[in-house]
Parts: sequence; structure tokens; C-alpha cells
Amino acid sequence: MKNRKAYVITGPTSGIGYATALELARHDTVILVGRNREKLNQLQKAIKDMGQNAVPVVCDISDMKSVKSAAKQIIALQLPIAGLLNNAGIMPAKASKSAQGWDMTFATNHLGAFALTEALAPHLPDGANVVFIASAIEDPERKPAKIMGMKGGRYLTAEASARGEWKAGGAKMSGIDAYATSKQCILAAAMAFARENPRLRFNAVEPGITRGTSLGGESTNAFIRFLFGYMMAIIPPFSAFSSTPEKSARVITKILTDESGKTGVYFDEKGRPMLGSIQVRDQEFQDRVVTETRALLSTVK
Repeated sequence: MKNRKAYVITGPTSGIGYATALELARHDTVILVGRNREKLNQLQKAIKDMGQNAVPVVCDISDMKSVKSAAKQIIALQLPIAGLLNNAGIMPAKASKSAQGWDMTFATNHLGAFALTEALAPHLPDGANVVFIASAIEDPERKPAKIMGMKGGRYLTAEASARGEWKAGGAKMSGIDAYATSKQCILAAAMAFARENPRLRFNAVEPGITRGTSLGGESTNAFIRFLFGYMMAIIPPFSAFSSTPEKSARVITKILTDESGKTGVYFDEKGRPMLGSIQVRDQEFQDRVVTETRALLSTVK
């Protein structure tokens, strides 16, 4: 086992994560990082039934202590990790708090992915790929988001975000500002990491409006679930950005297994380079997000 490559994926038990875990398993060993041990074991069995290898690691990505523990377990496997996919994400309508008392959406979508990447990066071999699942909802000028009345990322500071505070004048739809800001931050961090650490490859993917995922399923708002789970994927102009978990999985896997050395690229749902918001492309903003996030995470002992 020590001579094999491995791919780490967070949030692998549903939606895009599940489809991508199965797709990645065709390439080599998959390290499955998720909250639910039973679901992880079921996925591990499905992958073994394919004749491939998978290792489950139980982790609540919103809990920074759990992330640290998971990183230690992954490192202890002593597998050369060819790729890390930060896929886990939530979009609840109702705000809640993480184990550290931080906004659950920000903790899951940004802080957890950031902390896991920082913990594993020194142990990744040269040229390893790190991929973040982003969202074009962070861009206030993105056509589908604009039509829906979304206002993009509303970042003030990392500490404010952790408290669940966003820049005024945001979306009226509950939970959207938290989601857009968390995705804005992890996209900014990915671009900063690419400049900061040329030894590794850091890229991000916008998977499109994807039917058949549980994103938003944490919400008690049935309208949001229906909207993001089905309607936006079939109605123009939203349908131009639509995808399925299986299509997304193929795009993500291609990027995660790519050996061409691309770094600092933001890919769309078809695997083509795209641009993020004006703010997220600003290197000063990218660096500020990273500096403030590191300062916040340093408070967790």
C-alpha cells in the first residue's frame, strides 16, 4: 500500500463528492474524509466492489480540532498523496454554530478546507494537485446570481465572518450571503496559495448548477432546495451553467489528476478557465483573506 498514490476527498458521501470519489477510485486509492462513519463504510465497500481501494477517515470539517486529527490520520497512512479535493460544502438557510462557536457555513466551506490544506501541504509530494470546489455565486456580476437578487461575497474580515456578520446590503434570501462569502474566501485563498507555494498546484472549480446534489438540503427552506436542486438547472439562462454530479465528477477528476503543472486556475463546469469576481482577483484581497484566516485559526489550540 505504501507504494500507491492516493487522492483525498472531503464530503464524499453524497452528490458531486460521491460521484467524484467513484471516478477518482479508477485512478488509485481514495481517502474518504466525512462525518458519517456508516456512509463512509458503505462508500468504501462500493469502491472495493469495483476492485479499487478506499480508506475512510471520520472528520467534521467544520470543527478545526477534528480537521487536525483527520490530517494526522491521513499523514500516518504514509501514502504519497497525488491530489487533495476540498469538496465538502453546505448552504443552510438557518444560521448555526460550529464546535468553535463560528458560523457553520463559513467554518465548513472556508475554514475547514483552509485548515486541512495547510495541515497536509507540507506532507504532499512535489507537483501534487490541490483543488477547491468554488461557486460563481461569489461574483455579484455573474448573470444567474444577479437575476436571483444575489449580491456576491460580503466579506468584512475573517473574524466578522466567523461571527456570521456580512457586509450590509446583501441578498434577501436567507443563507446566501454566508454561502457566497465562504466561497469567495476559499477561492481567494486558492489563488493566494498558488502564488505562495509553487511546489504544489492549487486550482479551483465552479461545478455549475448541479442537479442531484444535497447542497441546500440542510435547509428547512423547501423552496431553496427545489430552486437549486432542479429549477435553476433547466430554466434559461441558468441552464447554460447546468451540470450533473457525474459530469462534474469527470471534470473535477481530470483537473485533480492532471500532470501538466497548471496552477492558480479557476475552472468552469466544463473545465475551461474562467474569471472570479473583481474582488477575488485582487491579490491584496487574496492575501488579506489568507492572513486573517491564519490569524483566526491560530486561536484554536
